[in-house]
This record gives sequence, structure tokens and C-alpha cells, in this order.
Amino acid sequence: MGRVSEIRDDSADSSAHPRRFGVLRSWKTAPYLVGSGLAMMGDNIEHVITYWVLWQKFESPALVGFQLISHWLPFLLLSVYAGSLAERFDCRRLIQIGQGLFMFVSLCWGILFLTDLLQLWQACVLLVIHGLAGCLWGPAEQMMLYDFAGRSELPSAVRINATFRSLGILFGPVVGSVLLLSFGPTWGIFINIIFYLPLTIFLMRTPFTGHTRSGSPNKTRTTLVQSLRVLVDVRHNRSIISMLLLAALASITIGAVLQTAMPVFGGLLTGPGGDSDFTYGLLLFALGAGGVLGGFFLEATGWVRPTPAAAAVGAAGLGASSIVFAFTSHLWLALIVLVLAGVCKITAESTEMAIIQLEAPTEIRGRVIGSYSMFGPGMQTFSGVTVGVLGTIATIPQAVTIGGSVLAIGAIGIGAYVLAGRGRRVG
Repeated sequence: MGRVSEIRDDSADSSAHPRRFGVLRSWKTAPYLVGSGLAMMGDNIEHVITYWVLWQKFESPALVGFQLISHWLPFLLLSVYAGSLAERFDCRRLIQIGQGLFMFVSLCWGILFLTDLLQLWQACVLLVIHGLAGCLWGPAEQMMLYDFAGRSELPSAVRINATFRSLGILFGPVVGSVLLLSFGPTWGIFINIIFYLPLTIFLMRTPFTGHTRSGSPNKTRTTLVQSLRVLVDVRHNRSIISMLLLAALASITIGAVLQTAMPVFGGLLTGPGGDSDFTYGLLLFALGAGGVLGGFFLEATGWVRPTPAAAAVGAAGLGASSIVFAFTSHLWLALIVLVLAGVCKITAESTEMAIIQLEAPTEIRGRVIGSYSMFGPGMQTFSGVTVGVLGTIATIPQAVTIGGSVLAIGAIGIGAYVLAGRGRRVG
């Protein structure tokens, strides 16, 4: 009881000025952040290896589309319910179940590769399980961050967590390619299981449950339909609603569009006699590096506070950067702009999540976090439709320009919506 009381008392002191990189100096938090980054790396390694094998074996464009849908659709349909589970149960166990599913899927891929028995229906089932694992992981992961850091250091914890996940996304394809070339797809996917173990093992040792600061878990049973009522419960909170709208707008307009369209820009920005594949790799690296550098820069300076205005500016900056990127014909300028886009993206997303957590009522925090996953990652299900439709009507660069313009204008409008609400309260 003394330990729990100490943790709760610490969470009450939200006025304390948080230390720069304080969550990385703590042995209670640092292993969790590193483990999450490694798990995200494992997620991306699996994509590299399995997507390559699936294309070599089936050469099915329809399966490529299913890969995108199966990854993001669970977030769209089930994130709020996953949040309700995070409210009711020990978040450590939910994350471990998610990690266990990731490892199970990698193991199954490896066995099917080894025996050469892989069929299309088996691939589809494993892709769906992988998507469900990520959906289950998300809300519980964020609940644990609040438990570790408390209100005073929560924005820092969210930002560093997003940065480490960006590191996993950045280096996952690199490590995946190395494993694929060095060990082949079969042993590469078996080795990938190791990346999920640090987080799984650490969660066996930490006393934090996702509910240590806020009290006992909410034991009220919630159905899938009932869980969606959380949107009614928070409808009057302009800060939460605006962050959900920002996340949805960014996902639909830009979201995965930049990465999806990057091969096209790789060809457009490659000079005569150049290597378009190398240019494509540079562009992806610049976007990922921007997220990592931006996260560490924001944490080091402390310039950006968790306010709706900061999130709106970050989202508008992402839109503006996308417009410049789509117009430029110079590779060096494209790389600089993509780094800036990565900085703006992590600024917007980490600020949005911090506001969601700080503003959410304790008893429905998991479902509010799940709502953000539904409006953010979940809406990326439609980003392929956006780029496909606009790219057919116009061109891919014009599609990115349109998406960036809508995001920039919409973000400014959402920022004005929040400020107008504050003005009314003051008046």
C-alpha cells in the first residue's frame, strides 16, 4: 500500500516542472520505451519480409490492397473496444497478449515458409491477426504511459514513446532487409520474434498496471456498441473533439499517402542515369528521420506545450510541407522538406495524444484513447482510396498537393474552433 500511495501522491503534483528526458533517466520507464521501440521495429521487419515473400509467391495486387486494409481496419472498428478492455483489465497482460500474437504470427509465417505450405487464405488470416494485435496493444500502451509518468511528465513520456516508435519504423525496414538478405525469409522471420521479447519480459517485472495512479480498474462490462458511446460522453469537450478531428483529417488526406506515393516521387526526382530505388530509399529515410529528430528536439527544448493550438500548427505544417514536396523538382529540397514534414507529424501526433490523455475523464480514459486510435490510425484505411481516386483523376503529385492543402486549411479551421470555444467560456 505504501508504494501505491507514493505513486498516487506523485501523480497529484502536476505543477512540478518536468525534467528534460526525465522519463529516459528512470529505470521504471526507460526499459518500457526501449521495448516498445524494439517491438515496433519487429512489426516493420515482419512487413518487409512477409510482403516480399507474398509478392514473390502470389504476385497479387489484390493481396497488396488487403495487406493495407487488414493492418488498419481493426484500428477503425475495434480501437474503442480495445480501450474499454484497457480500462477493465491489467494493461500489462493486454500488451503481453498483443506481443504474444505478434510472436505467434511470426512463428506461423516461419513454419509456412519452411514447409512451403503457404496458401492465400493462410496469409490473409495471419495478416488479420497481426492487425488485431496492434489494435489491442495501442490503448493499453498509452494507459501504461500515464501510469508510469503521471500528469506532470505525461507529455514528455508520450513524445519520447512516439520518438522511439519512429526509430522502430525508421530502422525496421533496414534491419528487415539485412535479415532477408543475410538469413533468407524463413530464418529472418524466426529471428524477428526476438524483438518482441524485451517488452514482454519487462512487463512481467514492473509493478505498474495501467491503473496504479487512477485506482482500481473499471469493472463495468462494455459491449462493442456501448463502447462507442464515449463519443457522446466527450462531445462537449472541444479539446478532445478537435484532436480527434485533426487525427482523422491528417489520416485521410496525408496519412499513409506520402509513403504509398513515394515510389512515384522516387522516379520523378531521379536524374538521367540515376537510381530511382536509391532515391526512393532516401526519401523514406528523410521522412522517418524527421520524426526521430523532431521528437528529440522537442524534448530537448521544451518549446512545444500540449495545447490544441500547437497540435493544429503541427498538422498545418505537415500539410504545407507536403505541398512544397509535391511541387519541388530538386532532390535536396525534397529531402529537407520531408525532414520538416516528419518534425511536424510527430509534433502534431504527440501533442494530440498528450491532450487526449490529460483531458479524458479517468473512468473513460481507455475508450477516449481508443477513439483517437480509431480516428487516427484507423482512418488510414481510407488513405489509399484518397490517393487512388485523386491520383486517377489528376496525378500523384497533384493528389498530394490537394491532400496537403485540405489538411493545412482544415487544421487552421480546427484550431480556430478550439480558440472560439475558449473565448466563449471566458466571456
